[in-house]
Amino acid sequence: MKCDKNPQKIQKMFDEISSYYDKMNNLISFGTHYIIKYLAIKKLYILPRTMILDLCCGTGDFTKIISKTFPRTKIIGLDFSKEMLKLAKIKNPTGVFMQGDCTDLPFTDEEFDYITMGFGLRNISNRSKAISEAYRVLNNGGKFLHLDFGEHNKISKIFDFIVPAIAKLFKKNSNHYKYLLASKTTFPNPKNLIKEFEQAGFKLEKQYDYLFGTISAQIMIKASN
Repeated sequence: MKCDKNPQKIQKMFDEISSYYDKMNNLISFGTHYIIKYLAIKKLYILPRTMILDLCCGTGDFTKIISKTFPRTKIIGLDFSKEMLKLAKIKNPTGVFMQGDCTDLPFTDEEFDYITMGFGLRNISNRSKAISEAYRVLNNGGKFLHLDFGEHNKISKIFDFIVPAIAKLFKKNSNHYKYLLASKTTFPNPKNLIKEFEQAGFKLEKQYDYLFGTISAQIMIKASN
C-alpha cells in the first residue's frame, strides 16, 4: 500500500480511529506498549520544575506516565487530531493539551527542557521539519526522547500478520491499519534515524531497544553552545 502522509488525510485518519485506538494498541502489542512507554520515559530521569512537551501525544499515554512518575513538572501535550486530544483530556483531566502541527510549533525558541514523541514521527510527511522544530524549542542541554518501531527484522514482520487480522476480527477500518503497517515498513531504522537527528544538531545520548529490537527509543541531546 502507498504510504500517503498528506497532513489532512493523516489528521482525518486519526480522528476516525480515535475511539478504538487504545483498545487496538493493547490487542496488537499484547498489552506491552504501555510498559515500553513507561520504561523509555524512566530513562530520561526528568528533573523537577522542568518544562516538557509531548509531541504527537495522541490519547495521552506519555503525558499520563510523565505526570504520575515525575509530578513536579509541567507538561504540554500537542497533537494534530482533535478527537485524539478529547480522549487525552479524559485520560488526564488536569493535563494541558493543544491542537497543533509538529512542523510549525507555536512556541518560542528554547522553551522546553524535555521533548517526547512516541509513534508519531513516522506519520509526518516533512520529517526533517518536525525534527528541526523540536530542536528549536528545546533548551540547550535539553533531551529529546523518540520512541517508535525499530529494526525491520523477522520479529517485526509478525506485526504484518497480527495487525490486519485483529483489524478484520474487530471490523475496524482495514485501510487505516494497512497504512499504519506501511508507515512502519518505510520508516528508517534507528541507525539511519539517528543520522537524521544528528543532521538537525542533536547528539545521541543513548539508544534503548525493546522486544528484540522491534521497538527502539533514542534519547538525543541538544548540545550546549
